[in-house]
Amino acid sequence: MSVLPLVFTSGWASGINAYAVVLLLGVFGATGLSDEVPESLQRPEILVTVGVLFLCEAVADKIPYVDSVWDSVHTVVRPAAGAWVGAMLAGQSGSVSDLTAAVLGGSTALASHAVKAGTRMAVNTSPEPFSNIVMSIAEDLGVAGIITLAIFHPWAAATVAGALLFTGLTVVGFLLSRIRRFLRRRAQRREERRTAAVVGRPPDSMPWADRD
Repeated sequence: MSVLPLVFTSGWASGINAYAVVLLLGVFGATGLSDEVPESLQRPEILVTVGVLFLCEAVADKIPYVDSVWDSVHTVVRPAAGAWVGAMLAGQSGSVSDLTAAVLGGSTALASHAVKAGTRMAVNTSPEPFSNIVMSIAEDLGVAGIITLAIFHPWAAATVAGALLFTGLTVVGFLLSRIRRFLRRRAQRREERRTAAVVGRPPDSMPWADRD
């Protein structure tokens, strides 16, 4: 059942860039490099549409804060694309139910989308725009590489995708804990300033003032 690792990998990649996944799979199918890709993903109108959308994402993904807005819009699109691609691949293979593949592809896409969106929120705190450009290029190359690997070596690609997903979720969890800690400290400092204004004393003179 080599379709399952392909579904898992395409789901992970869809959470990063769904349009690139559909475009790459369609091209691999249309050129005869893979028999796993259904004809519905190879249709010219599908390839043209996702190609245009991929170009739009390639631009939006490299602009600070615009990328986060784009990610928020695609919170539904990417998991839905992962589920759709998974169901299509399962239907072509016939070795696993469409529903199982859709759930696997959609849930994996949702998880990797959460990693991407969370990472981009952290990157956007950087004052320069180059971090976004580097991240976007790395993500696009990663999607292209892992989908190509999945076509020829599906289990190896699934292993890499699983490792990347686990690592990403761990990093995002760490970043979110740091962000929550920062927000708590900022709220505490605001409360100290309000208290100091009420009693007419400077914040630094308050015995409970944060002196970090």
